[in-house]
Amino acid sequence: MGQKTAIILGATGLCGSILLHMLLNDERYKKIKLFSRKTVGIKDEKLQEHLIDLLELSDYESDFLADEVFCCIGTTKAKTPDKDLYKKIDYGIPVSAAELCKKNKIRTFVVISALGANAESNVFYNKLKGQMENAVVSKKIPKIHILQPSLIGGYREEKRPGEWLAKKAFLILNAILVGPFRKYRSIYPQTIARCMVWLANNSYKRVKIPSDEIVKLGEIET
Repeated sequence: MGQKTAIILGATGLCGSILLHMLLNDERYKKIKLFSRKTVGIKDEKLQEHLIDLLELSDYESDFLADEVFCCIGTTKAKTPDKDLYKKIDYGIPVSAAELCKKNKIRTFVVISALGANAESNVFYNKLKGQMENAVVSKKIPKIHILQPSLIGGYREEKRPGEWLAKKAFLILNAILVGPFRKYRSIYPQTIARCMVWLANNSYKRVKIPSDEIVKLGEIET
């Protein structure tokens, strides 16, 4: 049995839930801590749940102890139309987590961002993700990896008609997105989760990982 403890933020989401099952079945990890507002409904001796308001994550410094932190937090315009709240979630939670990593000397932080993230963008979503990336990097955690996936495929419980149509379109577009356009192909959440585990357990110099590179790393045995 391994000796590592991991924290997951966003374990009830699409990527986070898959990541959780991977880590529960990974012998390198002895404990998986979840910080979330609702339970995942799983009983496992390795699992420790902290049901909290993630917007108040900084209040839980004494519990935020681990070897690695995986941040799979993200909302949508449909779920969170208020831009102030949107920023508190997509920017505030990952940055608070990075700050706690710094305070508690957690050496590994892996976070999901988005392809197109750019702090100078005129697009609110892309700008916010870019600002989040810059803030996380500024904490100077020894091992930081920022994943920048394209459109994420897979089933979601909530209805997103626009996203559903985009996924259908990408089933055709993926075949013609080659060369430098390969990074725009849609990507499966299982691939993202596998990539996160691989990055946490291997040495890799690159901090920001674009979607096509996530695919390559997600295909390597962890």
